[in-house]
Amino acid sequence: MSNPEDGPDNIDETNAGIEDEEEKETEAPSDSPPVETQEGQEAIDTDNLEKMILSTGIRVGTPVKTKFMAPFIVKANPEGLYILDISKTLARVDVAAKFIGRANIAKVAVTSAREYGKTPVEKFCELTGATPILGRFMPGTFTNPSLPDYMEPEIVVVTDPQADQQAVLESTRAGVPVIAIANSDNVTAKVDLVIPANNRGRKALATVYWLLAREVLKKQGAIKSDSEMLEKASIDDFETKLVEEV
Repeated sequence: MSNPEDGPDNIDETNAGIEDEEEKETEAPSDSPPVETQEGQEAIDTDNLEKMILSTGIRVGTPVKTKFMAPFIVKANPEGLYILDISKTLARVDVAAKFIGRANIAKVAVTSAREYGKTPVEKFCELTGATPILGRFMPGTFTNPSLPDYMEPEIVVVTDPQADQQAVLESTRAGVPVIAIANSDNVTAKVDLVIPANNRGRKALATVYWLLAREVLKKQGAIKSDSEMLEKASIDDFETKLVEEV
């Protein structure tokens, strides 16, 4: 896996609490140590969070790119891996959260056939109230009312449009919009909203679902800040842990 620091940082950083450059020189200097404002602390926390997000490899793609994902790619790194535009990832996460926030959250189905997507999806659904569908997607889940697990979702979120292609296909047939986390090599012809991100790595998947959960909770009014989100769950809480053999 490539080092995610190979690509440019595209996240806008907010420097809160910076004093005016034209501060009056006539003011007497204070002997007391500077007091860190809440705004300044939030800026520091945000900066640290952004660095942590980038370190997870969320923007590191594969050696292959499709015409569907080309608009989300900024360059290829020296190892030949395509680097996704993190600013577009964050923008799409925000759009997806607004979309999900307007739906009946219990009717938002989140699928992952990938093992590394299991814990991120479970944690996302636990925090937001969405419905997880993990492992093999049973054909007819969205189209056959006679099945015991049949449901009529309002929105379907898939971890990988290739691995979760049956869910994408049935959503399309049922006229249900699809939000997909898509890597550089994914085909997204049947996807309504693409979130460009590394959907193969454990840490990357944990990060994108943490980001999506954070924004959905904000739209739901459950939290107001990143610090409140971190009190509920960290990115590490979303990560699928490797089981060591004894």
